[in-house]
Amino acid sequence: MATTALPKSGAVSKGYNFASTWAQNSPLTDQQEAAILALSNAVSERPLPPNLEQILGKEGNPSVSPDESSLDEAGAMDAVLVNTHQFFKWYAELESAMKSETEEKYRLYEDKLTERIMICDQILQQVDDTLSLISELQSLHQSVATKTKTLHNACDQLLVEKQRLIEFADALRSRLNYFDELENVSTSFYAPNMNIGNEQFLPLLKRLDDCISYVESNPQYAESSVYLVKFRQLQSRALGIIRSHVLSVLKGASSQVQAAIKASAAGKAVASEGVEESIIYVRFKAAASELKPILGEIESRAARKEYAQILSECHKLYCEQRLYLIKGIVQQRVSEYAKKEPLPSLTRSGCAYLMQVCQFEHQLFDHFFPSSSKDVSSLAPLMDPLSTYLYDTLRPRLIHEANLDALCELVDILKVEVLGEQLSRRGELVAGLRSTLQRILADIHERLAFCARTHIREEIANYRPSDNDLDYPKRLERTVETASTPNEDNSDIYETWFRPLEKTVSCLSKLYHCLEPAVFTGLAQHLVYSCISVLLKQNASKAIAKKSGQMDGQLFLIKHLLILREQIAPFDMEFSVTYKELDFSHLLEHLRRILRGQVSLFDWSRSTSLARTFSPRILESQIDAKKELEKSLKTTCEEFIMAITKLVVDPMLSFVTKVTAVRSALSSANQGQKSDSVLAKPLKSQAFASPDKVAEVVQKVRDAIEQELPKVMAKMKLYLQNPSTRMILFKPIKTNIVEAHVQLQKLLNSEYSAEEIQSMGIISIQNLQSQLDSLL
Repeated sequence: MATTALPKSGAVSKGYNFASTWAQNSPLTDQQEAAILALSNAVSERPLPPNLEQILGKEGNPSVSPDESSLDEAGAMDAVLVNTHQFFKWYAELESAMKSETEEKYRLYEDKLTERIMICDQILQQVDDTLSLISELQSLHQSVATKTKTLHNACDQLLVEKQRLIEFADALRSRLNYFDELENVSTSFYAPNMNIGNEQFLPLLKRLDDCISYVESNPQYAESSVYLVKFRQLQSRALGIIRSHVLSVLKGASSQVQAAIKASAAGKAVASEGVEESIIYVRFKAAASELKPILGEIESRAARKEYAQILSECHKLYCEQRLYLIKGIVQQRVSEYAKKEPLPSLTRSGCAYLMQVCQFEHQLFDHFFPSSSKDVSSLAPLMDPLSTYLYDTLRPRLIHEANLDALCELVDILKVEVLGEQLSRRGELVAGLRSTLQRILADIHERLAFCARTHIREEIANYRPSDNDLDYPKRLERTVETASTPNEDNSDIYETWFRPLEKTVSCLSKLYHCLEPAVFTGLAQHLVYSCISVLLKQNASKAIAKKSGQMDGQLFLIKHLLILREQIAPFDMEFSVTYKELDFSHLLEHLRRILRGQVSLFDWSRSTSLARTFSPRILESQIDAKKELEKSLKTTCEEFIMAITKLVVDPMLSFVTKVTAVRSALSSANQGQKSDSVLAKPLKSQAFASPDKVAEVVQKVRDAIEQELPKVMAKMKLYLQNPSTRMILFKPIKTNIVEAHVQLQKLLNSEYSAEEIQSMGIISIQNLQSQLDSLL
């Protein structure tokens, strides 16, 4: 191998020499050479040993000492190895030398590390000592912090206790202040200069109210009842001062207004309306305006009973002064209306004037008592006496008024105009008059009901018809003639009515909107029942029947009953009334039994006790005028139908009746015989049933249909103008006539031959129906 320029140590030189010799004597394979080359490259970068560094020269060459030279020489000499043992020995020495060279730096490094470890141990010991001191310091700090926190908590507790004691002292002082105020308030209220005008009056009153409220709500405090009595005495004194002040101011205002009225009247009894309004209301408001603040304070405290009472007294004082001021004016004005105007105009004008006064008074009252003006009862001490003047003026004239029309007009004025329109339009301003107006209306209702009953009794129930009233059918005929006359006014629908019916319908229409439903129901039932009684029970129809014929009497009754039913139909009400009356009829028998000793008068356990014996029984009876009307109409119509039927087909019905009687007698005779050998004679062999006699019967009926029935229809047209009514009434008559012919034809078909039937001249049923229909 080629040598390198680097210096080598002695051991290396010896190794190199030995290796060269060994390579020459023992050649290596290529693989071995490659391995050696790799090792050489690996160790070529190793640092020089320390001993070698010391012998290096200045030029970069090592300075070789004599000892090393001798070693090199000796190594060179000893480089020749004879056997393996020598090699291993040499290798061991070489390895030991190399270890010695390579481990030196590590020993030095170990020494340094050991020195450093010792230093670190010393530092750790110092750190442990420091940490021990820090731990001791922390323990001391924790102890100090605990003591400090305990001190802080104690201070906080002391502060809380102090604050609690302060609050308790303040609360105690605030409670004691209410009791301490007694002396202060008492001294102030009893001061010589204390009055409502003093600026301290209202605050002291407010403080007094607070003290009373507090003492009332805490009765458990010592001597609270004593303090409450004293506080109330002071409050009563203060409220008495207020009442005296209000009365004084109101009287002063009234005096000023009266003086102004006298001055403006200039010798007249009453000033003009405009001047009167200006003085009585405007000047009074200006004169009494100083009361508004104190009255407002009283109203704001009206929730307390003491102030509610003084407020009520102030209302009364105000109303008394206002009444004293204006009562003469109102009374004189109503009296002037009463002298100049009739009752309806007096009612209308008086109510209008009273509403105007009430409106002005309410506005003035609202100026002084804004919170109390919504309660209409507050003005009652003023408005009730004023409205009584009108009531006292109207009532005597109402009592003497007997005209139903006038009374109905009064009801309309009060109910529609006054209560319905004016009172609703003005609202709460005149609500105080509602009770008086309703009282007047109730009196009118009472008078109207009384006059209505009198009218029913005198004009309807006890009506005495004249000859002209019962002049039927001539009254109807005159009406027909008048209607056929050109340019003749026929607007009076009552012309053909019976007078009681006309008065009944007129009275119903007048009372319907004027009376309460319960009152009107009783009067309406009485009206209708009285009208029916006049038509039926007082012989109006019988008188007409006697004078003009049975048919006229029946048609007269049917006509008026139909009119009455038609006229009462629009009234939405029941025409039934239940009457209750006391029945003492059983008392006589009970007294007889007691006198006989059969029962004891004092036996309270039995049903015949004294209380039960002398207790009357209540009997109830219900009268329905509408049902009575329907019943009477139905009965009259049935009577008329049967009368007309008998008028037309009576011969035919008599013949059928005789035939039925004969057949019944023959049937009884045949049943009494023991054999059927004896046969009855045929019907046509009877004297009354001969073909000629039957032909006479048929002819009489035909003559009645052709002659009498048209007269009947003419009468019906005269009395009953409605074709539908006539058709309804004529329908059962037609049915009866047709039925009589049918019965006769069945009888003839069974007893007579076809030639005999044809000779009788009986009309066919179809032709008969056509003939009857043509009469309508």
